[in-house]
Amino acid sequence: MKTRIISGTILTLVAGTCMVLGGLWLIGLMTAMALIAFFELSRATGLHVKGTPTNAFESAAYVSIVVMYAFIYLDYVGIGLGLWSTIFLMFLLIIYVVKFPTYDASQMMRAFFCVMYGPFLFSYVYRIRALENGQYLIWLVLICSALNDTFAYFIGSAIGKHKLAPKLSPKKSIEGSIGGIIGGALGGGIYGWFLGANVYHSTNMWWILAIICGLSSIIGQIGDLAASGIKRNYNIKDYGTIIPGHGGIMDRVDSIIVTAPIIYYLSILFMDLDFTAISW
Repeated sequence: MKTRIISGTILTLVAGTCMVLGGLWLIGLMTAMALIAFFELSRATGLHVKGTPTNAFESAAYVSIVVMYAFIYLDYVGIGLGLWSTIFLMFLLIIYVVKFPTYDASQMMRAFFCVMYGPFLFSYVYRIRALENGQYLIWLVLICSALNDTFAYFIGSAIGKHKLAPKLSPKKSIEGSIGGIIGGALGGGIYGWFLGANVYHSTNMWWILAIICGLSSIIGQIGDLAASGIKRNYNIKDYGTIIPGHGGIMDRVDSIIVTAPIIYYLSILFMDLDFTAISW
């Protein structure tokens, strides 16, 4: 537990500092984490076999991740990401054809999945930071994830009786799940009240962020269960060991990678609408 607390504190301080600074600091940290996330996923899914050299699919994936984050940093998130994903897939197809039958189709599919599931979805954290007032909105990712997990754990431990997904995570309950959603929405509402009073000067921010965090908590729980399912499919306990007491990068961001895109798009949707005529 002591090791877990120390490593968790250090990770939080480093990530929090980079989130505040933004720019190269944040994109640099996220690129490194994305590369490690792919490293963990490639081994978990069997794309890479331990003790063997990095294969061509992995090499193409590592290069593509760096290029993707460069595009995002340079704000080429429209045609740039579309071009990136198309070229990456084409490279995988070329490798598959040229090297046939060295690699099989399942390896190619795993390479594409491991990039899109971990590194690509994780990139939305930076994209939130790049939004207008992103220096404030980015904290929704941590608020939603932390309060969802905390409320789900304590409420599930106290009154949880009905299993949520017994085959995926036997300890999770429906009561805990509902508690997590409430916790996320509550955290978003409180933070929204603060932002509404000090940044947006709007009385509507509390319920806008409550909705965003409530919906994101639902998706976050699905992401957590999906990550558990992948680990069960491949008979592994943790994705990695890089964070003492916590496991790998993917073990820490499994809910964040699906929460961040929801927060990003809902933030754009709500911020672009005119709520001045509505006051709750």
